[in-house]
Amino acid sequence: MSNSLVLAYIGDAIYEVYVREYLISKDIAKVNELQKHAIKYVSAKGQKEYLEKMINESFFKEEELDIIRKARNHKSNSHPKNTDIITYKKATGLEALIGYLYLQKNEERIKEIMDFILGEPC
Repeated sequence: MSNSLVLAYIGDAIYEVYVREYLISKDIAKVNELQKHAIKYVSAKGQKEYLEKMINESFFKEEELDIIRKARNHKSNSHPKNTDIITYKKATGLEALIGYLYLQKNEERIKEIMDFILGEPC
């Protein structure tokens, strides 16, 4: 497996594309409105809340939980700017899982995760 932060780096981009496509499909025409709605999903706080909800509902497979844990526990020199370290690390765990699945070409599982987060099929 790649470095957890590298997985989170690519996972963040994939996650954001799903969120943006979803919001555009809602016929939101103004960029400022799109950005306002996106924050709910793409902020570390939002990602942490979705991750916790999915864990509480036993959504993840054991292998996926391992990836999330490794990313969450990864030592990093970077410090979060707008959130606490625990929120940041949980969000990083979700992003790393998305990145891992993307690199494994498991788009079906990414879609299942994003359907859960967005509340409807992507």
